[in-house]
Amino acid sequence: MAESPKDIDVDVCIYGATSGGVIAAVAARRENCSVLLVDPKRHVGGLTAGGLGETDIGRPMAVTGLARQFYRNVGKVYGAFEAWNFEPHVAEAEYMHELDQEHVQMLLERRVTSVERDARRIRTMIVEPSEAGDTAEPQRIHAKVYLDCTYEGDLMARAGVSYTVGREANSVYDETKNGVEPGLRHQFPDGVDPYIRPGDPSSGLIFGVKPEPLAPTGSGDKKVQAYCFRLCLTKDPANQIPFTKPEHYDPAVYELSRRLIHARPPKKLTDLLIVGSMPNQKTDINSLAGQSTDFYGFNWDYPEGTYADRARIWKEHEEYTKGLMWFLANDEAVPENIRKEVSSYGWPKDEYQDNGGFTHELYVREARRMVGEYVMIEQNCLGKRTVDDGIALASYNMDSHHVQTVIVDGMVKNEGEVTVHLSHEYPVSYRSLTPKSKECTNLLVPVCLSASHIAYGSIRMEPVFMSLGQAAGLAAGMAVKSNCKVQDVDVPALQKKIESDPYLDGRPADVYVHWSRQPDRFEKIGEWEVHGERAWASNEPFLLCEKPGSFARLRFRPKIERAGVYDVVFYNPVSNVVLQHGSVPIRIRHAEGEVTVNYDPAAHSALNDRTFSLGQFPFSPGKDAEIELIADGQTIPIQAMLFDLVARP
Repeated sequence: MAESPKDIDVDVCIYGATSGGVIAAVAARRENCSVLLVDPKRHVGGLTAGGLGETDIGRPMAVTGLARQFYRNVGKVYGAFEAWNFEPHVAEAEYMHELDQEHVQMLLERRVTSVERDARRIRTMIVEPSEAGDTAEPQRIHAKVYLDCTYEGDLMARAGVSYTVGREANSVYDETKNGVEPGLRHQFPDGVDPYIRPGDPSSGLIFGVKPEPLAPTGSGDKKVQAYCFRLCLTKDPANQIPFTKPEHYDPAVYELSRRLIHARPPKKLTDLLIVGSMPNQKTDINSLAGQSTDFYGFNWDYPEGTYADRARIWKEHEEYTKGLMWFLANDEAVPENIRKEVSSYGWPKDEYQDNGGFTHELYVREARRMVGEYVMIEQNCLGKRTVDDGIALASYNMDSHHVQTVIVDGMVKNEGEVTVHLSHEYPVSYRSLTPKSKECTNLLVPVCLSASHIAYGSIRMEPVFMSLGQAAGLAAGMAVKSNCKVQDVDVPALQKKIESDPYLDGRPADVYVHWSRQPDRFEKIGEWEVHGERAWASNEPFLLCEKPGSFARLRFRPKIERAGVYDVVFYNPVSNVVLQHGSVPIRIRHAEGEVTVNYDPAAHSALNDRTFSLGQFPFSPGKDAEIELIADGQTIPIQAMLFDLVARP
């Protein structure tokens, strides 16, 4: 490794090359700032490049700017308009391309040890090598503005900024879904015994069951929702590294899984795991059922642990996860058909090639959370409280995974799961990214932002982190140029930047026509039924025509404010509707005439084809534009049309 300078001076230092950190770096560079991106690991992209390929979106229309451009650029790899499901290496390659394009200076495999302050400003961040065997000396980074884009909030904590860990009691912010919550989903059925010898408390508890009594519902604690690894596996035999029995495999660790399987026999693998389908025969595996990839109760010391503590917890999670795959493929308690299916998978040779095909990113769902100028709470998510300084939209449901496995009425039960679907997207306050002015005036925190546990459960999605990163990167540039505190950034000017130039390349925001949101620009003819989409954890409604022989039309009339060539994109919702092959005419009236495009719904039912481009057409202000979908009895689900101005070279 080439020797790095001991002292580095930049306008903006970003600690954490997560998805939010990468986008923040790009945004700050486009504000003509010198930028240094620092990360303890050797890879960039965080969870988005670490196995979470089945994107937690909420409402696609809430994802804008550089975040949306990322998904469109990834889509090009797969021949789609945009891709929400993708392989890890594709995501990382796109992030690296964006950083290279902007000539972002990077300092990887370096972790923060301390900061030096001048009154309420960070003057210097000191970093040391994070990889064993790296003998390089610590380095001092001097910046005008710092961003903490880590999942852990380490820079924030070392800067002396207020934060919290765990769950607030409902009474703290007058919430209803914070604190202890005996969730109904991903739960054990009644009757599962918690003791090594069933019915004999003197034999001790089986592995994973906590001895403490369950606290009252809604009470607060310092416990953290479970972490896991999002597993990219492959079914391609030519690309597989087979599962092997871990060196420290202990069958007793999986006794909870055995008892769950006995109490509620699974019929297929997807009764035990969420198996998200990725391109090229790969997966994104997530936790499901009462006992799965989530390692309940073994991460509570992670948020404020030392680097050695975290390495130990990380290793414990890795050993548990690899052991779980071995258990599912080999233990006789698992039904034979499931063992056979699990054995058909392996670690992918072409992913994480420096880590044996195993992800380099632990899913730190929640660690520290800042207590800053404004705290986002449950009422913000539900639309009962709003802000006028919104700089990004969130739309995913309020979501918490279980926190622990305990004894309730003599039986094994999980605790902590919350799922509350939201009816609309909502704005995230700029002030939730800023520390209290009395604590620090040149730090922004777009990932471990100021939010209650349950509100953070909605905000903590990768597309939102990217949008918040873009806002923070722009705000950092504005603070540098104005030589002002981050709390004094001109927020209306920041909002105007985000709204008028979301892609930071001169293109305006996309033009949407949504049947329920712009009723003055939409006309419905014939019989259509309203259904609800929940596949992306939203309650987004869509229209469905499925009556044979019915005369049915939908007409979308966009308001075009800027002349140009636009991609016209059809939104095919995620639903359980069975689509039949057929030719659906879509008439497009544009600035230079009219054309009819034939659309086959069944040919575009894969997730990465849900947003399907009908082609590129010229549109101008003052010239009536109209898109007419002619269903006439064919099964067609529809949410919206999108008009995306094509970027000029």
